[in-house]
Amino acid sequence: MLSGGVGAARLLRALCDVIDPAQVVAVVNVGDDLVLNGLTICPDLDTITYTLARMNNDDLGWGLRDETWRVMDELAALGGEAWFRLGDRDLATHLYRSQRLNDGATKTEVTAELTQRLGVGVRLLPVTNDQVATEFVTDQGRLTFQEYFVRHHHDVVVSSVEIVGAEEARLSDEARRALEDADRLVIAPSNPLISIDPILRVPGVREILLERREHVVAVSPIIQGAALKGPADRLLRELGHEVSTLGVVDFYEGLVGTWIIDEADAALAEAIRARGVRVEVTTTIMADRANAERLAKVVLS
Repeated sequence: MLSGGVGAARLLRALCDVIDPAQVVAVVNVGDDLVLNGLTICPDLDTITYTLARMNNDDLGWGLRDETWRVMDELAALGGEAWFRLGDRDLATHLYRSQRLNDGATKTEVTAELTQRLGVGVRLLPVTNDQVATEFVTDQGRLTFQEYFVRHHHDVVVSSVEIVGAEEARLSDEARRALEDADRLVIAPSNPLISIDPILRVPGVREILLERREHVVAVSPIIQGAALKGPADRLLRELGHEVSTLGVVDFYEGLVGTWIIDEADAALAEAIRARGVRVEVTTTIMADRANAERLAKVVLS
Protein backbone atom coordinates (compact mmCIF):
# COMPACT_ATOMS: atom_id res chain seq x y z
CA MET A 1 0.00 0.00 0.00
CA LEU A 2 1.24 3.45 -0.95
CA SER A 3 0.56 5.17 2.34
CA GLY A 4 0.26 8.55 3.99
CA GLY A 5 -1.24 9.43 7.42
CA VAL A 6 -4.60 8.62 8.94
CA GLY A 7 -6.52 7.21 5.95
CA ALA A 8 -3.75 4.74 5.17
CA ALA A 9 -3.36 3.82 8.84
CA ARG A 10 -7.05 2.97 9.16
CA LEU A 11 -7.13 0.88 5.98
CA LEU A 12 -3.96 -0.97 7.00
CA ARG A 13 -5.53 -1.71 10.39
CA ALA A 14 -8.67 -2.98 8.67
CA LEU A 15 -6.60 -5.24 6.39
CA CYS A 16 -4.87 -6.67 9.45
CA ASP A 17 -8.28 -7.66 10.82
CA VAL A 18 -8.98 -9.89 7.81
CA ILE A 19 -5.56 -11.24 6.73
CA ASP A 20 -2.21 -12.00 8.32
CA PRO A 21 -0.41 -8.65 8.85
CA ALA A 22 2.80 -10.30 7.65
CA GLN A 23 1.26 -10.32 4.14
CA VAL A 24 0.99 -6.53 4.11
CA VAL A 25 3.71 -3.98 3.29
CA ALA A 26 3.27 -0.21 3.48
CA VAL A 27 5.48 2.05 1.37
CA VAL A 28 5.22 5.30 3.28
CA ASN A 29 5.47 9.01 2.45
CA VAL A 30 8.40 10.89 4.01
CA GLY A 31 7.66 14.30 2.51
CA ASP A 32 6.28 15.61 5.80
CA ASP A 33 9.31 14.52 7.85
CA LEU A 34 11.12 17.28 9.69
CA VAL A 35 13.95 18.04 12.07
CA LEU A 36 12.82 20.10 15.06
CA ASN A 37 14.66 20.77 18.29
CA GLY A 38 17.38 18.48 16.98
CA LEU A 39 15.01 15.52 16.57
CA THR A 40 14.02 13.74 13.35
CA ILE A 41 10.23 13.39 13.28
CA CYS A 42 8.38 11.20 10.75
CA PRO A 43 4.65 11.95 11.17
CA ASP A 44 3.22 9.50 8.61
CA LEU A 45 5.45 6.62 9.69
CA ASP A 46 4.60 7.30 13.33
CA THR A 47 0.84 7.67 12.78
CA ILE A 48 0.75 4.33 10.97
CA THR A 49 2.99 2.65 13.55
CA TYR A 50 0.94 3.85 16.51
CA THR A 51 -2.36 2.96 14.82
CA LEU A 52 -1.25 -0.59 14.01
CA ALA A 53 0.17 -0.99 17.51
CA ARG A 54 -3.25 0.11 18.88
CA MET A 55 -1.51 2.92 20.75
CA ASN A 56 -2.76 5.92 18.78
CA ASN A 57 -4.58 8.88 20.28
CA ASP A 58 -7.98 8.80 18.56
CA ASP A 59 -9.09 12.01 20.26
CA LEU A 60 -6.29 14.06 18.71
CA GLY A 61 -5.89 11.99 15.54
CA TRP A 62 -2.12 11.81 16.09
CA GLY A 63 0.34 10.86 18.79
CA LEU A 64 -0.09 8.36 21.61
CA ARG A 65 -2.86 7.60 24.08
CA ASP A 66 -2.56 8.67 27.71
CA GLU A 67 -0.09 11.38 26.74
CA THR A 68 1.33 14.08 29.01
CA TRP A 69 2.87 17.39 27.93
CA ARG A 70 5.31 18.47 30.62
CA VAL A 71 8.33 18.69 28.30
CA MET A 72 6.50 20.88 25.76
CA ASP A 73 5.14 23.10 28.53
CA GLU A 74 8.62 23.56 29.96
CA LEU A 75 10.05 24.19 26.48
CA ALA A 76 7.42 26.86 25.82
CA ALA A 77 8.18 28.50 29.17
CA LEU A 78 11.84 28.70 28.13
CA GLY A 79 10.88 30.37 24.85
CA GLY A 80 11.67 27.33 22.68
CA GLU A 81 9.96 26.04 19.53
CA ALA A 82 6.82 24.47 21.02
CA TRP A 83 4.23 25.12 18.30
CA PHE A 84 4.68 21.56 17.01
CA ARG A 85 3.45 19.65 20.04
CA LEU A 86 5.21 16.42 20.95
CA GLY A 87 3.92 14.48 23.93
CA ASP A 88 6.23 13.08 26.57
CA ARG A 89 5.67 9.48 25.44
CA ASP A 90 5.93 10.40 21.76
CA LEU A 91 9.29 12.06 22.39
CA ALA A 92 10.82 8.67 23.15
CA THR A 93 10.21 7.59 19.54
CA HIS A 94 11.93 10.68 18.15
CA LEU A 95 14.83 10.46 20.59
CA TYR A 96 15.38 6.82 19.60
CA ARG A 97 15.13 7.52 15.86
CA SER A 98 17.43 10.54 16.03
CA GLN A 99 20.10 8.67 17.96
CA ARG A 100 20.02 5.68 15.60
CA LEU A 101 20.22 7.92 12.53
CA ASN A 102 23.14 9.71 14.14
CA ASP A 103 24.76 6.28 14.62
CA GLY A 104 24.55 5.71 10.86
CA ALA A 105 21.38 3.60 10.58
CA THR A 106 19.00 4.27 7.68
CA LYS A 107 15.43 5.40 8.14
CA THR A 108 14.32 2.01 6.84
CA GLU A 109 16.39 0.20 9.49
CA VAL A 110 15.15 2.43 12.30
CA THR A 111 11.53 1.98 11.20
CA ALA A 112 11.97 -1.81 11.29
CA GLU A 113 13.41 -1.62 14.80
CA LEU A 114 10.58 0.55 16.10
CA THR A 115 7.79 -1.52 14.56
CA GLN A 116 9.30 -4.75 15.84
CA ARG A 117 9.57 -3.40 19.38
CA LEU A 118 5.97 -2.15 19.27
CA GLY A 119 4.60 -5.45 17.93
CA VAL A 120 3.53 -4.21 14.48
CA GLY A 121 3.21 -7.11 12.04
CA VAL A 122 2.93 -5.00 8.90
CA ARG A 123 6.26 -4.11 7.31
CA LEU A 124 6.62 -0.34 7.02
CA LEU A 125 9.06 1.00 4.45
CA PRO A 126 9.94 4.65 3.93
CA VAL A 127 9.83 5.16 0.17
CA THR A 128 13.36 6.56 0.35
CA ASN A 129 16.10 7.01 2.94
CA ASP A 130 16.97 10.35 1.36
CA GLN A 131 15.61 13.71 2.41
CA VAL A 132 12.39 14.79 0.68
CA ALA A 133 10.38 17.82 1.76
CA THR A 134 6.87 18.85 0.75
CA GLU A 135 6.66 22.65 0.66
CA PHE A 136 3.82 25.05 -0.09
CA VAL A 137 3.84 28.34 -1.96
CA THR A 138 1.07 30.32 -0.26
CA ASP A 139 -0.33 33.80 0.21
CA GLN A 140 1.68 33.81 3.46
CA GLY A 141 4.93 32.97 1.67
CA ARG A 142 6.73 29.65 1.31
CA LEU A 143 5.87 27.20 4.09
CA THR A 144 7.20 23.83 5.13
CA PHE A 145 4.68 21.01 5.44
CA GLN A 146 4.29 21.32 9.19
CA GLU A 147 4.17 25.12 9.10
CA TYR A 148 1.26 24.84 6.66
CA PHE A 149 -0.46 21.95 8.38
CA VAL A 150 0.12 22.67 12.07
CA ARG A 151 1.22 26.27 12.59
CA HIS A 152 -1.32 27.67 10.07
CA HIS A 153 -3.89 24.85 10.52
CA HIS A 154 -3.89 24.43 6.69
CA ASP A 155 -5.94 27.63 6.52
CA VAL A 156 -3.96 29.59 3.92
CA VAL A 157 -4.38 29.72 0.16
CA VAL A 158 -1.91 27.51 -1.73
CA SER A 159 -0.76 28.35 -5.25
CA SER A 160 1.59 25.38 -5.70
CA VAL A 161 3.03 22.36 -3.91
CA GLU A 162 6.67 21.44 -4.44
CA ILE A 163 8.29 18.13 -3.47
CA VAL A 164 11.84 19.29 -2.82
CA GLY A 165 14.51 16.65 -3.29
CA ALA A 166 12.20 14.00 -4.75
CA GLU A 167 13.81 13.90 -8.19
CA GLU A 168 17.25 13.32 -6.66
CA ALA A 169 16.02 10.78 -4.11
CA ARG A 170 16.70 7.08 -4.53
CA LEU A 171 13.89 4.58 -4.17
CA SER A 172 15.08 2.22 -1.44
CA ASP A 173 15.88 -1.34 -2.48
CA GLU A 174 13.34 -2.65 0.03
CA ALA A 175 10.55 -0.41 -1.26
CA ARG A 176 11.39 -1.25 -4.88
CA ARG A 177 11.19 -4.99 -4.21
CA ALA A 178 7.89 -4.56 -2.38
CA LEU A 179 6.36 -2.63 -5.28
CA GLU A 180 7.66 -5.05 -7.89
CA ASP A 181 6.84 -8.29 -6.08
CA ALA A 182 3.46 -7.60 -4.42
CA ASP A 183 0.43 -9.48 -5.71
CA ARG A 184 -1.56 -6.27 -5.41
CA LEU A 185 -0.66 -2.58 -5.17
CA VAL A 186 -3.07 -0.36 -3.25
CA ILE A 187 -3.17 3.43 -3.24
CA ALA A 188 -4.55 4.39 0.15
CA PRO A 189 -7.38 6.92 0.59
CA SER A 190 -4.80 9.52 1.58
CA ASN A 191 -4.44 13.08 0.34
CA PRO A 192 -3.37 12.68 -3.33
CA LEU A 193 -1.34 15.90 -3.44
CA ILE A 194 0.61 15.76 -0.19
CA SER A 195 0.59 12.12 0.93
CA ILE A 196 0.73 10.05 -2.26
CA ASP A 197 2.27 12.38 -4.86
CA PRO A 198 5.52 12.71 -2.86
CA ILE A 199 5.84 8.91 -3.13
CA LEU A 200 5.09 8.97 -6.86
CA ARG A 201 7.71 11.69 -7.42
CA VAL A 202 10.56 9.42 -6.26
CA PRO A 203 12.11 8.05 -9.48
CA GLY A 204 10.98 4.51 -10.20
CA VAL A 205 7.67 4.49 -8.31
CA ARG A 206 5.43 5.90 -11.03
CA GLU A 207 7.14 3.70 -13.64
CA ILE A 208 6.41 0.56 -11.60
CA LEU A 209 2.74 1.51 -11.20
CA LEU A 210 2.41 2.27 -14.91
CA GLU A 211 3.82 -1.14 -15.74
CA ARG A 212 1.66 -2.91 -13.15
CA ARG A 213 -1.52 -0.91 -13.65
CA GLU A 214 -3.76 -4.00 -13.80
CA HIS A 215 -2.61 -4.89 -10.28
CA VAL A 216 -3.21 -1.40 -8.86
CA VAL A 217 -6.30 -0.71 -6.75
CA ALA A 218 -7.05 2.79 -5.42
CA VAL A 219 -9.55 3.92 -2.81
CA SER A 220 -10.96 7.40 -3.36
CA PRO A 221 -10.32 9.83 -0.48
CA ILE A 222 -13.10 12.14 -1.71
CA ILE A 223 -16.78 11.47 -1.03
CA GLN A 224 -19.48 13.70 -2.53
CA GLY A 225 -16.93 16.41 -3.26
CA ALA A 226 -15.41 16.53 0.22
CA ALA A 227 -12.58 15.00 2.22
CA LEU A 228 -13.47 13.26 5.45
CA LYS A 229 -10.41 14.75 7.14
CA GLY A 230 -7.78 17.34 6.25
CA PRO A 231 -7.43 19.78 3.35
CA ALA A 232 -7.49 17.43 0.34
CA ASP A 233 -10.66 18.93 -1.12
CA ARG A 234 -9.50 22.52 -0.69
CA LEU A 235 -6.03 21.79 -2.08
CA LEU A 236 -7.50 20.08 -5.13
CA ARG A 237 -9.65 23.14 -5.78
CA GLU A 238 -6.86 25.66 -5.18
CA LEU A 239 -4.53 23.80 -7.53
CA GLY A 240 -7.04 23.53 -10.35
CA HIS A 241 -8.33 19.95 -10.01
CA GLU A 242 -11.97 18.91 -9.98
CA VAL A 243 -13.02 18.31 -6.39
CA SER A 244 -14.72 14.96 -6.77
CA THR A 245 -13.96 11.29 -6.99
CA LEU A 246 -13.74 11.82 -10.76
CA GLY A 247 -11.12 14.51 -10.19
CA VAL A 248 -9.01 12.11 -8.14
CA VAL A 249 -9.35 9.44 -10.83
CA ASP A 250 -8.01 11.92 -13.37
CA PHE A 251 -5.16 12.92 -11.02
CA TYR A 252 -3.94 9.30 -11.03
CA GLU A 253 -4.55 8.83 -14.76
CA GLY A 254 -2.77 5.77 -16.17
CA LEU A 255 -1.72 4.35 -12.80
CA VAL A 256 -4.84 2.56 -11.55
CA GLY A 257 -6.64 -0.49 -12.89
CA THR A 258 -9.47 -0.64 -10.34
CA TRP A 259 -11.12 2.16 -8.40
CA ILE A 260 -13.04 1.69 -5.17
CA ILE A 261 -15.52 4.50 -4.57
CA ASP A 262 -18.07 5.21 -1.88
CA GLU A 263 -21.75 4.34 -2.24
CA ALA A 264 -22.57 8.05 -2.07
CA ASP A 265 -20.69 8.50 -5.36
CA ALA A 266 -22.24 5.51 -7.12
CA ALA A 267 -23.65 7.80 -9.82
CA LEU A 268 -20.07 8.52 -10.95
CA ALA A 269 -19.25 4.86 -11.59
CA GLU A 270 -20.08 4.87 -15.29
CA ALA A 271 -18.11 8.06 -15.94
CA ILE A 272 -15.12 6.47 -14.21
CA ARG A 273 -15.49 3.26 -16.20
CA ALA A 274 -15.47 5.41 -19.33
CA ARG A 275 -11.84 6.22 -18.40
CA GLY A 276 -11.03 2.57 -19.09
CA VAL A 277 -10.82 1.33 -15.49
CA ARG A 278 -12.82 -1.04 -13.32
CA VAL A 279 -14.98 0.33 -10.50
CA GLU A 280 -16.18 -1.22 -7.26
CA VAL A 281 -18.77 0.59 -5.13
CA THR A 282 -18.85 0.07 -1.36
CA THR A 283 -18.54 2.05 1.83
CA THR A 284 -15.18 3.78 2.13
CA ILE A 285 -15.82 5.43 5.52
CA MET A 286 -13.90 3.48 8.16
CA ALA A 287 -15.20 5.06 11.38
CA ASP A 288 -17.24 1.89 12.01
CA ARG A 289 -15.16 -1.28 12.37
CA ALA A 290 -17.62 -3.40 10.39
CA ASN A 291 -17.52 -0.97 7.49
CA ALA A 292 -13.72 -0.84 7.64
CA GLU A 293 -13.61 -4.63 7.42
CA ARG A 294 -16.05 -4.54 4.51
CA LEU A 295 -13.80 -2.09 2.64
CA ALA A 296 -10.73 -4.22 3.37
CA LYS A 297 -12.42 -7.28 1.90
CA VAL A 298 -13.29 -5.37 -1.28
CA VAL A 299 -9.67 -4.22 -1.59
CA LEU A 300 -8.55 -7.84 -1.29
CA SER A 301 -11.18 -9.19 -3.68
